[in-house]
Amino acid sequence: MSIPFFARNVRINRRHVLKGLGTSISLPMLGAMTPAFGVESKPKRSVPRFVAMNASLGFHTPHLFPQKEGSHYELTPYLQRLKEHRKDLTLISGLSHPNQNGNNGHASHLTWLTSAQRPGLAGFKNSISLDQVIASHVGHQTRLPFLSLTNTGTSLSWTANGVNIPAERSPAKLFKTLFIDGTAKEVESELKGLSRGQSVLDTVLRDANRLQQKVGKRDKEKLDEYFSAIRDLENRMNQNAEWSKKPKPKVDREVPTDVADRNDILAKQRLMYDMMVLALQTDSTRSITFDLGALNSVPSHLNGVKTDWHNLSHHGKDEEKIKELKLIEEAEFDAFNEFLTALKNVSESGKSLLEHTSVLFGSNLGDASSHNWRNLPIIIAGGGFKHGSYVAHDEKNNTPLANLFVTLAQRMGIENDSFGSSTAASVRGLEAS
Repeated sequence: MSIPFFARNVRINRRHVLKGLGTSISLPMLGAMTPAFGVESKPKRSVPRFVAMNASLGFHTPHLFPQKEGSHYELTPYLQRLKEHRKDLTLISGLSHPNQNGNNGHASHLTWLTSAQRPGLAGFKNSISLDQVIASHVGHQTRLPFLSLTNTGTSLSWTANGVNIPAERSPAKLFKTLFIDGTAKEVESELKGLSRGQSVLDTVLRDANRLQQKVGKRDKEKLDEYFSAIRDLENRMNQNAEWSKKPKPKVDREVPTDVADRNDILAKQRLMYDMMVLALQTDSTRSITFDLGALNSVPSHLNGVKTDWHNLSHHGKDEEKIKELKLIEEAEFDAFNEFLTALKNVSESGKSLLEHTSVLFGSNLGDASSHNWRNLPIIIAGGGFKHGSYVAHDEKNNTPLANLFVTLAQRMGIENDSFGSSTAASVRGLEAS
């Protein structure tokens, strides 16, 4: 197997930062991607980062979960792919969000980072996702408050008002946006556009304030949510205006070429991992979500796989289907292993970038074959936690996954003791080193 470009011996200049998209004021900031290589200096101080990656078709957990918990767990087929990072990660089972019934289990993808209940059913309204809580706390310190990334078009990120934030899927488009400097005229035009947007928001708010005096209680609540969203946009526009005046980073890489084959899901994952590593190295953002993607077709370039992926995930314990599914999921774990290696190979303030980055890797489904959203496969890597163990919570009486979210938020410097459906401010098996 060839070594991914991001895993080679490169030096990254974290003195540089990325440029915010600033392409729409009608939605919260679009997620973006990151730079390429070529660096010269180290950061003045270490900062924590957060990355969350979700596999919406789950993983075949008998190939992941060991029989016994503890630090001497056996290497299952999937953990075998991560063996070099055994001391860098913790595997946890027995976690889930409560009351995820709705749309045969797949709707739990909507709430993986929020813990809102009964997704997909009538009257459902989502809540804020963990990455957005983090972005609201640290996003002002970087050019991009967060990155929302995807392979197949879905997003893991949700605003405080329960609105899904569009995710970016094209590394090439974002590379051009983030690293190709515009002319002086183009920069001036962008600043004028931001100014015009600010004027529009001022007008809208005046009209909305007058309207609020004429409506009932429920409509006032809706307008309050609207006002909150407008204020968020104002803050981001002001932030974008400041960053627009600063030059983009110079990187020693050509514009990447997007993967043309939509079914080559693993190549797409690896290219996005490239961009994520660079975003973290350059401190372009400190909050990233990545939907790994799924297919209703046969993945390309995987010898032995001849059945569409979604069909394989609903294997019904058919051994032949499980064998094919294993080939896909082992490839996903290989790509994840390369990502962890790339982070570990970057030094920052005497430690690896992985030690400064809390990586959440897992799925919203514990058993895709039966649409079961309980007993989720969850891996936490890096982040300065004590690692090296498999921690098995009660398989039937699950611990709230949101308890883990509290710990991850605290690791990012957020002083909170609850999140969503959490029942405690910590989760057994994950402690600071």
